[in-house]
Amino acid sequence: MTFHGIYHRRFLYCIPWNANSRKDDRNQMTNEHDVKTLLYTYEQALNNSDAALAASCYTAGGVFMPTAQPTATGDGLREAYEQIFSAIRLNVTFTIDELVIASDDIAYALTRSKGTQTVLADGTRSTESNREVFVLHKEDGAWKIARYMFNKSE
Repeated sequence: MTFHGIYHRRFLYCIPWNANSRKDDRNQMTNEHDVKTLLYTYEQALNNSDAALAASCYTAGGVFMPTAQPTATGDGLREAYEQIFSAIRLNVTFTIDELVIASDDIAYALTRSKGTQTVLADGTRSTESNREVFVLHKEDGAWKIARYMFNKSE
Protein backbone atom coordinates (compact mmCIF):
# COMPACT_ATOMS: atom_id res chain seq x y z
CA MET A 1 0.00 0.00 0.00
CA THR A 2 1.34 3.38 -0.88
CA PHE A 3 1.23 6.47 1.28
CA HIS A 4 -1.34 7.82 -1.14
CA GLY A 5 -3.68 4.86 -0.44
CA ILE A 6 -3.29 5.20 3.32
CA TYR A 7 -4.09 8.89 3.10
CA HIS A 8 -7.31 8.22 1.20
CA ARG A 9 -8.44 5.57 3.68
CA ARG A 10 -7.83 7.89 6.58
CA PHE A 11 -9.67 10.64 4.79
CA LEU A 12 -12.63 8.34 4.15
CA TYR A 13 -12.77 7.38 7.84
CA CYS A 14 -13.05 11.06 8.67
CA ILE A 15 -15.92 11.80 6.33
CA PRO A 16 -18.72 10.20 8.40
CA TRP A 17 -17.51 11.90 11.55
CA ASN A 18 -17.35 15.29 9.84
CA ALA A 19 -20.72 14.78 8.17
CA ASN A 20 -22.30 13.79 11.48
CA SER A 21 -20.65 16.75 13.17
CA ARG A 22 -22.13 19.13 10.60
CA LYS A 23 -25.51 17.44 10.95
CA ASP A 24 -25.33 17.79 14.75
CA ASP A 25 -24.41 21.47 14.37
CA ARG A 26 -27.38 22.01 12.04
CA ASN A 27 -29.70 20.18 14.46
CA GLN A 28 -28.39 22.28 17.34
CA MET A 29 -28.93 25.51 15.40
CA THR A 30 -32.40 24.40 14.29
CA ASN A 31 -33.38 23.46 17.84
CA GLU A 32 -32.08 26.77 19.21
CA HIS A 33 -33.97 28.68 16.52
CA ASP A 34 -37.17 26.74 17.21
CA VAL A 35 -36.92 27.31 20.98
CA LYS A 36 -36.28 31.04 20.48
CA THR A 37 -39.29 31.18 18.16
CA LEU A 38 -41.42 29.50 20.84
CA LEU A 39 -40.26 31.99 23.48
CA TYR A 40 -40.98 34.89 21.11
CA THR A 41 -44.48 33.46 20.46
CA TYR A 42 -45.03 33.22 24.21
CA GLU A 43 -43.89 36.83 24.62
CA GLN A 44 -46.41 37.87 21.94
CA ALA A 45 -49.16 35.94 23.74
CA LEU A 46 -48.42 37.85 26.95
CA ASN A 47 -48.29 41.23 25.23
CA ASN A 48 -51.51 40.57 23.31
CA SER A 49 -53.35 39.07 26.32
CA ASP A 50 -53.95 35.97 24.21
CA ALA A 51 -54.73 33.14 26.66
CA ALA A 52 -55.30 30.59 23.90
CA LEU A 53 -51.92 31.32 22.31
CA ALA A 54 -50.16 31.27 25.69
CA ALA A 55 -51.70 27.89 26.55
CA SER A 56 -50.83 26.51 23.11
CA CYS A 57 -47.14 27.12 23.87
CA TYR A 58 -47.27 24.36 26.52
CA THR A 59 -47.06 20.59 26.30
CA ALA A 60 -50.24 18.63 27.02
CA GLY A 61 -49.08 18.18 30.63
CA GLY A 62 -47.41 21.58 30.92
CA VAL A 63 -47.07 23.27 34.31
CA PHE A 64 -47.26 27.05 34.93
CA MET A 65 -45.99 28.23 38.34
CA PRO A 66 -46.60 31.99 38.65
CA THR A 67 -45.55 34.06 41.63
CA ALA A 68 -48.34 34.40 44.24
CA GLN A 69 -50.79 32.42 42.10
CA PRO A 70 -51.82 28.76 42.14
CA THR A 71 -50.00 26.33 39.88
CA ALA A 72 -51.86 25.60 36.65
CA THR A 73 -51.50 22.45 34.57
CA GLY A 74 -52.82 20.92 31.39
CA ASP A 75 -56.36 22.06 30.63
CA GLY A 76 -56.19 24.66 33.44
CA LEU A 77 -53.52 26.69 31.63
CA ARG A 78 -55.92 28.65 29.44
CA GLU A 79 -58.12 29.53 32.42
CA ALA A 80 -55.08 30.67 34.42
CA TYR A 81 -54.01 33.01 31.63
CA GLU A 82 -57.57 34.27 31.13
CA GLN A 83 -57.67 35.22 34.83
CA ILE A 84 -54.33 37.01 34.59
CA PHE A 85 -55.27 38.87 31.41
CA SER A 86 -58.62 39.92 32.87
CA ALA A 87 -56.72 41.73 35.63
CA ILE A 88 -53.59 43.12 33.93
CA ARG A 89 -52.16 44.08 30.57
CA LEU A 90 -48.49 43.31 29.95
CA ASN A 91 -45.96 44.91 27.65
CA VAL A 92 -42.73 42.98 28.19
CA THR A 93 -39.63 41.94 26.31
CA PHE A 94 -37.76 38.72 27.03
CA THR A 95 -33.98 38.49 27.09
CA ILE A 96 -32.55 34.99 26.88
CA ASP A 97 -29.60 34.70 29.25
CA GLU A 98 -29.02 30.98 28.82
CA LEU A 99 -30.38 28.42 26.40
CA VAL A 100 -29.29 24.79 26.63
CA ILE A 101 -30.46 22.07 24.27
CA ALA A 102 -29.81 19.13 26.59
CA SER A 103 -30.98 16.42 24.19
CA ASP A 104 -33.08 15.94 21.08
CA ASP A 105 -36.25 16.60 23.09
CA ILE A 106 -35.26 18.44 26.31
CA ALA A 107 -34.03 22.01 26.69
CA TYR A 108 -34.07 24.78 29.25
CA ALA A 109 -33.85 28.54 29.13
CA LEU A 110 -33.13 31.17 31.75
CA THR A 111 -34.61 34.51 30.77
CA ARG A 112 -35.40 37.96 32.05
CA SER A 113 -38.43 40.02 31.12
CA LYS A 114 -38.76 43.75 31.44
CA GLY A 115 -41.53 46.14 30.61
CA THR A 116 -44.76 47.46 32.05
CA GLN A 117 -47.88 46.12 33.68
CA THR A 118 -51.19 47.97 33.63
CA VAL A 119 -53.88 47.11 36.17
CA LEU A 120 -57.11 47.09 34.17
CA ALA A 121 -59.37 47.97 37.12
CA ASP A 122 -57.86 51.42 37.67
CA GLY A 123 -55.30 51.96 34.89
CA THR A 124 -52.34 51.97 37.28
CA ARG A 125 -49.16 51.38 35.35
CA SER A 126 -45.94 50.03 36.86
CA THR A 127 -42.68 48.46 35.79
CA GLU A 128 -42.65 44.71 35.36
CA SER A 129 -39.38 42.85 35.78
CA ASN A 130 -39.03 39.09 36.22
CA ARG A 131 -36.57 36.21 36.09
CA GLU A 132 -37.87 33.08 34.39
CA VAL A 133 -37.01 29.41 34.09
CA PHE A 134 -38.41 27.47 31.15
CA VAL A 135 -38.05 23.70 30.85
CA LEU A 136 -38.93 22.74 27.30
CA HIS A 137 -39.86 19.46 25.69
CA LYS A 138 -40.18 18.56 22.04
CA GLU A 139 -43.66 17.10 21.65
CA ASP A 140 -44.85 15.77 18.29
CA GLY A 141 -41.85 17.41 16.62
CA ALA A 142 -42.43 20.88 18.10
CA TRP A 143 -40.78 22.54 21.08
CA LYS A 144 -43.24 23.38 23.86
CA ILE A 145 -43.04 24.65 27.43
CA ALA A 146 -43.12 21.73 29.87
CA ARG A 147 -42.50 23.79 33.03
CA TYR A 148 -42.46 27.56 33.52
CA MET A 149 -41.73 29.46 36.70
CA PHE A 150 -40.93 33.10 37.35
CA ASN A 151 -40.33 35.52 40.18
CA LYS A 152 -39.85 39.25 40.56
CA SER A 153 -36.31 40.43 40.02
CA GLU A 154 -36.79 43.68 41.90
